[in-house]
Amino acid sequence: MRDKPYFAVIYMFILTAFFSALLIGFSRMTRQRVQMNEQLNFEWAVVQAFPKIQYQNNQQIHQIFTKQFAKDEQIGAYLYQKDGRLQGYAVPFSGKGFWDKIEGVIGIAADKKTITGVSFYEQKETPGLGARIDEDEFRRQFIGKTIEDGPKPIGIVPSAQTLAENQVHAVTGATQTSIRLEALMNQDIRAWLDAVEKKEVAP
Repeated sequence: MRDKPYFAVIYMFILTAFFSALLIGFSRMTRQRVQMNEQLNFEWAVVQAFPKIQYQNNQQIHQIFTKQFAKDEQIGAYLYQKDGRLQGYAVPFSGKGFWDKIEGVIGIAADKKTITGVSFYEQKETPGLGARIDEDEFRRQFIGKTIEDGPKPIGIVPSAQTLAENQVHAVTGATQTSIRLEALMNQDIRAWLDAVEKKEVAP
């Protein structure tokens, strides 16, 4: 049979089908784990956007998220509530960075103006340059900053520039990442502000 011209075709077909089945099976087995990890990363980012929240491990983060955060579909954000009172809003943001997608969360106090923190759960910018947006030194700048009205609620400006109440300094050497981060954050913050206003005036 091996001498037959169709043997190689049949052999390759069987071999391909076998390994394809293995890959499909492995993918199905790991899909749930991947989805769980992605959800935990998001929950971690939400909690990190409120630095005053204290926790000791990932299990506590999940418990805090499920008990104190609830998504409001109307405004596209998560309400942070504790002891029956609104503490703030966790506003997700995402968009194209310099190299790939950047996804994160900005924490905003109940006054809808004061930033409590910023965190990232997905970014693949250049290590040592754009990826430094995920470092504490950059993220801490946002704490206490004020969101301004208008199309540009937050500004990310060059390090030599004097800061306004709604501005932070860009990562040195990562101009393109900083420009894109500013744009995508403002896009989603503006959308959230518009949704909140629309909800508040609705009958």
